[in-house]
Formats: sequence, structure tokens, C-alpha cells
Amino acid sequence: MSGSDAKPFGPVQRIAAGVLDVGYVDIGPPGGRAVLLLHGWPYDIHSYADVAPALAAAGYRVIVPYLRGYGVTRFRSDDAPRNGQQAVLAVDAIALLDALGVDQAIVAGFDWGARTANVMAALWPKRCRAMVSVSGYLIGSQAAGRAPLPPEAEQAWWYQYYFATERGRAGYEAYRCDFARLIWRSASPAWRFDDATFGRSAAAFDNPDHVAVVIHNYRWRIGLAVGESELDALEQRLAAFPAISVPTITLEGDANGAPHPEPAAYAARFTGKYRHRTLTGGIGHNLPQEAPLDFVRAIQEADSLA
Repeated sequence: MSGSDAKPFGPVQRIAAGVLDVGYVDIGPPGGRAVLLLHGWPYDIHSYADVAPALAAAGYRVIVPYLRGYGVTRFRSDDAPRNGQQAVLAVDAIALLDALGVDQAIVAGFDWGARTANVMAALWPKRCRAMVSVSGYLIGSQAAGRAPLPPEAEQAWWYQYYFATERGRAGYEAYRCDFARLIWRSASPAWRFDDATFGRSAAAFDNPDHVAVVIHNYRWRIGLAVGESELDALEQRLAAFPAISVPTITLEGDANGAPHPEPAAYAARFTGKYRHRTLTGGIGHNLPQEAPLDFVRAIQEADSLA
């Protein structure tokens, strides 16, 4: 993508949804079949800047929110925990659908967004017409997160252990854009993004709650931070690694440099209509932005399975 291609994506609207005032893009015909697109870390809604207009042109209503801690999304109360555990992100997404009056949507995402889509499909399957998930089944648990991995696998998660320290929190606070650029390059080694493309997304990290949410997310995964007690029952269900019956397409890039499971390891988790696609040509972790037409086709294919 050239600098001239890094155009604004919007307009961004705001709506009160659960504990958040959510910033989101909503394009396409209001009566179209809804598609909810969820970004990851350290990315933002611009991962879907090419996907969303293409889906809207095909007749879908496309909703792309900033997650908690990103962009213009804000907590409605100063007293709300700046929580990043897996269940709360899905609760946020369900609250957004409720606020928008959307009963059911095709849910799709990568990184945090894929995990959130997985949780929605596992816990609220009737709200999910179909799902597209980059890197497959990403539901986790604190017990699994505490289990040590072989050294090479542990090395790939270096930032998680860095964030477990106060030095890591302070370092991310001070160098969040440098940190994000490093992750973009290592997670998508063949993607040649320019400064304008990166800067457009990096603005989302200026959110006053960004560092707190990110640090909590990674500390919670390995049992170094507690979640909200009202989410305990949901997390107990997720800790059993529930099967997903929602029609699903999983995607993987052949050059994904971020930690991710092999497709054969998770195929059995999907008990409904299911297909997997591995994209070639140097596609990395930020798959919707690197291969937008393939992502659009996956949405349409998942819709056809429903």
C-alpha cells in the first residue's frame, strides 16, 4: 500500500454499549446482513479499510468497532476496571450488537478479534450467523496459559513476559508506537507497509486506557492478573474449550510470524460446517489488511454455509 492509499476510514460514529462508549464504523445498507469485523493488537479498525467497503458494495451492513482501549472508544465510568480478559471483549461485542439492534451477525476477526469471535460463537451461537477466524481456534484459559512451553515457543511470546514486569508496562507506555511497528514487522515479515499506513493505525494507541487494557490482557492470560468476578462463570465455560458449531471458515497466512496453532490442531474444535484456507504469497498476521479480497471471499463463503 502506498502512502496515497492510506485514506481515512469512516465516518466513525459513537454509541453507548454496556460499560463502553464505542467508536465504530457502520457502512453498507442498513437492512443488509450484518457483518461484525474485530481487530487485534497492535492494530485497529484500519485493518478492514479495504474489506469493509467491498462487503458493503456486496450488500452487507458492515460494523467495525474500536475495541476497548483503542481509538475513540472510552469507558463510561472512571471506576470501571480496565480489563482485557478474553470474555470481556466478547461481552463488549454482544453489547454493541444489542445497542445497534442487531440480532445476528457474521463475526470475523484476527488476533484478539479472532479470539473474541471464537468466544462469541462458543457462548452465544445464536447471535452468530457464521464466523471467519484467522488462525482458527484461539479460546484459552489461565490454566493453559500458566503451562510452560518449549523454549522456542516461549521465545515467540517474549512480549507477553515483558508485559508481566513493571519495566514492560513502563516500556510500552513510553514506546507504544515503536513497539507496535516492531510487532507489525515480525508478525508480517513480507508485508511492506509504509509510514502513512502505520501512522493511520498508530493513532488508535493514543487512547488513555490503551496501555492498561493491553497489559491486563497479557497478564491475565498467564494468571498474573485477576479478571472480573462476574465473568468467572463465562471463563469456566471457556476453560473447557467448548466446540464451535457455527458455520466457520478459518484462514492462515503462509508468512504469519506471530505465534499461532497449526490448522490440524484445531480442526476438530469446529463441529458445524467448516472449511480452512491457507493463503500463499507472503501473507502474514494482519491478514485482512494484507489480503483483503481473500478475506471478503471468506466472509461470503462463510455466509453461504449458514
